[in-house]
Amino acid sequence: MKRSLGAQISHMLRDRGVEVIFGIPGVHNQEMYRGIEEAGIAHILARHEQGAGFMADGYARATGKPGVAYVITGPGLCNILTPMGQGYTDSVPMLVLSSCLDEAQARRGQLHQMKDQRAAAGCVADWSCQANDAQAAYGLIERAFEEFALQRPRPKHIQVPIGRLEAEADPAPFPNQDAQRMRALAPDIAPVLSLLNIARRPLFILGGGARSNLWRQILTNLGAACFTTYAGRGLVGTGYALDFGAMLPRPGSAEVIGSADLVIAVGAELGEVDLWRDDLGHKATLVRVDLDPEVLSDRHRAAVKLQADAESFAQALWAATEAAKPATGWSPDEVAEARARWRAEVDAERPGIVPVADALRAAMPADTMIYSDMTQFAYAAKEVWDMAFPRHWHHPTGFGTLGYALPAGIGGAVARRGKPTAVIAGDYGFHYTMQELGVAVELGLSLPIILWDNGKLKEIEDSMVSSQIAPNAVVARNPDFCKLAEAFGALSAALASLSDMQDAVRAAFDAPRPTLIHVTPDILNG
Repeated sequence: MKRSLGAQISHMLRDRGVEVIFGIPGVHNQEMYRGIEEAGIAHILARHEQGAGFMADGYARATGKPGVAYVITGPGLCNILTPMGQGYTDSVPMLVLSSCLDEAQARRGQLHQMKDQRAAAGCVADWSCQANDAQAAYGLIERAFEEFALQRPRPKHIQVPIGRLEAEADPAPFPNQDAQRMRALAPDIAPVLSLLNIARRPLFILGGGARSNLWRQILTNLGAACFTTYAGRGLVGTGYALDFGAMLPRPGSAEVIGSADLVIAVGAELGEVDLWRDDLGHKATLVRVDLDPEVLSDRHRAAVKLQADAESFAQALWAATEAAKPATGWSPDEVAEARARWRAEVDAERPGIVPVADALRAAMPADTMIYSDMTQFAYAAKEVWDMAFPRHWHHPTGFGTLGYALPAGIGGAVARRGKPTAVIAGDYGFHYTMQELGVAVELGLSLPIILWDNGKLKEIEDSMVSSQIAPNAVVARNPDFCKLAEAFGALSAALASLSDMQDAVRAAFDAPRPTLIHVTPDILNG
């Protein structure tokens, strides 16, 4: 049946598996809301478009499906640019649909007017396009979903003029059969197998794109050691004796990598925020497996490059190495000694956080999905906190925005009803998006929000001091966070000891609404 294009878009999204949309309605995009309920899609009303974007991000990371957001012309789109930038650097499938003015050049003084909002979104999205009719809108949405499935997933933005959203349109075409990613077959991995056959100290580096449940068995078959990026934690599970963990940023990791006689990096960008140094440290042959040609041709200059889906590469490698004789160049004692040394470094750099992180980890179910913010607590914990499951700790790694954790955790909790989800935020970053507490209360989410409150921008203060700059503008007056949470209708807990924190976290997973758990460095004195 004919409907307005705005309504047809919601129906098209539902036909492609979209169950939840995050956003804020306004007079410009209200036509997009006409079809949401009729299509059977749930809508989550954020308090700010930045929150809506981070919720879509968190939902996408939890499900693997695109997170979808509806925003208005001008300020609505501007407000969601930061989440789009975060999603771009962290490879998150996000579709942002906005309204736009019918004419923005020849007529000035209109509501929500921007000189070129499509171009603004294009700076932080994979692409940003305007659909001037129904067929263009349908085609762009179809393209976005195909690319989410086939390529490195990144945010897309589609804007539709207000008049077109209001005009009647025929329904969107029914979905086609999904396209298939480029797969690695047995002949494709022959060069890698040849190198593995002669390697005595093979080393794998597994990134967030190395999605497979076969890695532990592959590493065991080969006698290979491994590192993971922050995003790759959990791919090997816990307790593998040759796992160096998420310690790539440790300066000593370069020496370890340099001692390997073969390095294979899978689904790992190996950028600044993975290494915090210019060079990986390898001296032997480097193999790269990735979907993104830009990664394959980067400064690390891999000798062997394979553009392929990581899952298919892992399957082919597992089949070819099932009966392999494991290499014997690595020893568990060597790995354990390095990990202990690096853990001590983390504890020395940010004193007091490691024991709190250990206690927190012990209080959480192993399958808890964690969303963290740019805070010293997360910086330290991500290095020492081993994950039992992959893709269960999400952090704004690349873009590095503050205010990510709470709204992203809400998106994850919406996706994971009945499963444990938690938020870790710092006191300053919490100010950016703390209004989204109202959303978590409205939804009745059993969401522990661990708030690390050291009363300042401690990471910046430490950086200033190390640069011989007198600390300036690093202290902001905080509210009473527990009273603030209660004002929103959330629960709260102020803690005197680590055992109090553990009890509060366990209770929060069963509570009928979110719980703000206020933690200060003084907790170690309790």
